[in-house]
Amino acid sequence: MDSDCERTNRALAGRLIEACRLAGVRLATAESCTGGLIGAALTATPGASTVYEGGVVCYQNRVKAALLGVSQGTLARVGAVSAECAREMALGARRALGADLAVAVTGIAGPGGATPGKPVGLVYVAAAWGDGRVTATENHFAGDRDAVRAQTVRRALDLALECLERK
Repeated sequence: MDSDCERTNRALAGRLIEACRLAGVRLATAESCTGGLIGAALTATPGASTVYEGGVVCYQNRVKAALLGVSQGTLARVGAVSAECAREMALGARRALGADLAVAVTGIAGPGGATPGKPVGLVYVAAAWGDGRVTATENHFAGDRDAVRAQTVRRALDLALECLERK
């Protein structure tokens, strides 16, 4: 990740931590394609422990199912790189970690892994909060693996902040 992007993500993470603190919201993450980068951005912020419950890095489908409750039906029908899987990951992280707000990401960072209809750079970002509210966005990021992962972190932090504003 380049230093400008890293600084931007760190600043966003700081804003999110502060917004969660002010709102009394506990935060959790579920990450596939980012491999823990969202959690790393959050925990680089002093005071993150006041709101961040933790995260699940779930690269394999069996881990998504076992730890987050992603249904085998979803994985078989639409796959791990889907809005449905991202939503289930966010709901599962919220439930498993006892958080008020959870963000989840799943996608294809590249350079390999693309399939017909699912190109490199396709990433789904979801959030679950409130009384069962859940949303997911489809994103198409450009660049190499590091760039896709950095943009995914940024989108996840942005989505979490958007959800807090809707609270």
